[in-house]
Amino acid sequence: MSFQTIRRPSASGSQSARSVTVRRASRADLPALERIEAESFSGDRLSPRSLRTLIARPSASVLVAQLGAEVVGSVIVLYRRTASVGRLYSLAVEPRARGLGVAVKLLGAAEEDAVSRRQSAVRLEVRADNAAAIALYDRAGYRISGRRTNYYQDGETALLFRKTLAPQKAAASVARAAAAAR
Repeated sequence: MSFQTIRRPSASGSQSARSVTVRRASRADLPALERIEAESFSGDRLSPRSLRTLIARPSASVLVAQLGAEVVGSVIVLYRRTASVGRLYSLAVEPRARGLGVAVKLLGAAEEDAVSRRQSAVRLEVRADNAAAIALYDRAGYRISGRRTNYYQDGETALLFRKTLAPQKAAASVARAAAAAR
């Protein structure tokens, strides 16, 4: 998997030396992952035990985004041996790092990971009231495939999204989404 670097703009608007990189998570990232979960989700959070299990599970990819040396975001994709569709289970970015292209970068890395595992598509659920995430997925080429009422702990509806992946097209569509987000 190859990952791009996104430069974080400085206060003056120019590019700084700090950049966002994406890598596989390790157990050492657990405190940061727990913090990001707590800051990103009011309910339906992954427990520390679940995060630890997912990091170790071969059928899951847990990727983290770093801004400099600090972990500021994560994405989790689940796979089944008998299926060709990956499930984007969680995408979270710390509030202070939002708007810097971190989510776009994580989404692109998740798609690259799915392609490397010979997945033909990625599916996900998102809260119907999460306009920012819905816009992100729409820009990246995801399409609504259904809805589930009372899906979340607080009774909120989930919109179901799906994107068909082609090895060359996955990287190109994420690059377009990144350009549109600028």
